[in-house]
Amino acid sequence: MSAARDDVKSRIDAIEESYEFFLAYAAQGLSGAQASKTVGQIRIFLGKIEGALDGLADAFRSVVEEAGAEPSDAWDHFLSVLERDAADSLAAVRLVSALPGVSSQLIDNLNANIHLRALLTDLFLLDDLIDAI
Repeated sequence: MSAARDDVKSRIDAIEESYEFFLAYAAQGLSGAQASKTVGQIRIFLGKIEGALDGLADAFRSVVEEAGAEPSDAWDHFLSVLERDAADSLAAVRLVSALPGVSSQLIDNLNANIHLRALLTDLFLLDDLIDAI
């Protein structure tokens, strides 16, 4: 596996792992005050997903270009969708990260954010597609 594919796979893993942690965190029912006492772990996962989202579409483009995937215009169009979904998700993650306390309710709303959900479904599809090229 190439370095570009390894990078993409590790980004996908980080996003999925963070989302799974967010689901468990949301179920805890922590208020903002309670959350500020246990903020360390949620901050780690917010940072992890932020790092994975930043430059995600470019990382996928590297894999597609390296593989010479065809039809290139179809890939370009879908990678533009991924770029928008990743940028929109990143904006939401950064907004949540900027707050001093991150309640379970806030993370539950982040999980429900349509942009993050769209991104996850993009990744499910693209993960299978890059395995096929």
